[in-house]
Amino acid sequence: MLDAEISNLLKRAKTIAVVGLSAKPERPSHEVAAYLQQHGYRIIPINPNETGTHILGEVCYPTLVDAVLATGLHIDIVDCFRNAQDIPAILIDAVAVEADCLWMQQGIRNEIVAQQAQQMEMQVVMDKCLKIEHAIWLNRPQ
Repeated sequence: MLDAEISNLLKRAKTIAVVGLSAKPERPSHEVAAYLQQHGYRIIPINPNETGTHILGEVCYPTLVDAVLATGLHIDIVDCFRNAQDIPAILIDAVAVEADCLWMQQGIRNEIVAQQAQQMEMQVVMDKCLKIEHAIWLNRPQ
């Protein structure tokens, strides 16, 4: 995805589901989600091991589908903190909830899933940190 496309995505996004969000503040997923929340995004925690608990003040759901059914929210970005082999199942859920973008965090790449998502007209970002990209976008001349 090009820088201009990432900028447009970050500008229009409101709700970000963080798949693999940890309740532990020292984990990268928690740090990134807290940063995004501080910058006005609605965070939806997705972690089956934390279902029903609260992370960053938000109820945690086991799946994207459960989150959308419970909240009625549209998910703009599905931010993935899971291994590359877990991404195909996440894509299935992302398609089911009609998410706009599948974002694989830094160090995560799955070319096959990326092609499948793009064929379904979903935006895809791979191997980039959402927090870092947001900070870059914030500091660019608008």
